[in-house]
Amino acid sequence: MTTLCIANNRTEEMVGDLTGMTPLELRFAGCGAQRMLWWAEDGDVLVLPWGPDPEYLAYVTGLTGVRADSLTFVVPPPGDQGDQVLTTDRLLDPAFRTELRRVLDGRTVDEVLAISPNGAVADLAAALGLAHAMPGHAFAAQGGNALVNSKAGFRALAAGAGVPIPPGRVAGSPAEVEAAVEDLLGQGRSVMVKVEYQAGGFGNEILARDERVDAAGAERVVTLPDRAAVAGYVAERWDWLTGGRGQRVVVEQYFAGSAPLYAQFLIDDAAVVLSGCGEMVMDPVVIGEITPPVTPDAEVRAELVALGARLCESLRVIGYRGTVSADAVLTPKGEIRFHETNGRLTGSSHLHDAYFGRLLREEHRDARYVLELAGLKVPSFARGVAALHEAGLAFDPRTGTGVLYSCDFAPADGSVMYCVVAETPEAARALQARLLALFAG
Repeated sequence: MTTLCIANNRTEEMVGDLTGMTPLELRFAGCGAQRMLWWAEDGDVLVLPWGPDPEYLAYVTGLTGVRADSLTFVVPPPGDQGDQVLTTDRLLDPAFRTELRRVLDGRTVDEVLAISPNGAVADLAAALGLAHAMPGHAFAAQGGNALVNSKAGFRALAAGAGVPIPPGRVAGSPAEVEAAVEDLLGQGRSVMVKVEYQAGGFGNEILARDERVDAAGAERVVTLPDRAAVAGYVAERWDWLTGGRGQRVVVEQYFAGSAPLYAQFLIDDAAVVLSGCGEMVMDPVVIGEITPPVTPDAEVRAELVALGARLCESLRVIGYRGTVSADAVLTPKGEIRFHETNGRLTGSSHLHDAYFGRLLREEHRDARYVLELAGLKVPSFARGVAALHEAGLAFDPRTGTGVLYSCDFAPADGSVMYCVVAETPEAARALQARLLALFAG
């Protein structure tokens, strides 16, 4: 059996208009797409933006136990946005499709697994005669993935399912946005405005009456002392707020000092199954996470999972199939408030599917914490790996502890994303300190 893996980790259903991405942002996205290797099994076929770096391929397969020479990689010709991400036009390319048919000839494909199971993937699957192998194909083929990833659509789904969300509304005109923002600010509440399609907090801004609010989950705080200032802000930022495409705008209360949490699920025809949950690290947007989460107690975690499952059940009923991350905050008052869903393999999925699911022994899975962070500068990926082994820090499957590199961002800025696996959060931070010291300077 073969899985067709498609590493389309930047799509319009995720981040909106791709033409607004800078060359460096596109390069980072292309590096992130290589994490698809963590899902590969012997004999799989992977569609990547570019061919994998041999050192990274050897590293990942060395940990997962997959035979690297059994994998087949297909790279489409560059598209309008270049060769960094798998845009729709690249997946539509006739030469690429001809090559993919040739590669798949004689194989039995039992699953089409995409990072973003969108309409472009559904079209490709149908063209290859593999619609039956793509879960939720009918839903995806009609643009359903845009609904699951819409921050505006989320509020309607959550409200209908009885899942608590921050006070606020979805607005479609400058007058509506201005009124919604002023309503919350006038009550003494801070506000977060959200672009309908974006990721990682980059489509969010925090609005406040004064400057004493710290940003978390957004790049900046904008001070708006009165209604006139609100009107000026909306007019100035209207194109950005609507993604340059007339999208809807989410206006909701911002809870300063909250803990950002998520519960991730796999939705299939029969049920909604928990993959895992975690807590995001912000500075001021997402730079990493720790799983399981450390802030909520067992009762709050149970509430997070139960409410997230209820939300995902509404997605199951309408036809979505695949991974969903239900994102929430735990407010300083101890209340859970959900604020979006991400219908795709997220930046957390490899932690639960690959690390807890494949690398950790069964006896370790309920007794380990994984702290993942980005931005560790290394001389090169290969030398970074060697340094871990020389210092005795490399992940050891026998003990279920140590450091591993989840993503190689060296082609973009000379860094890696790393994971520290330990028995407690405190042990994870101590091991992290040793890692940082290893590469200091």
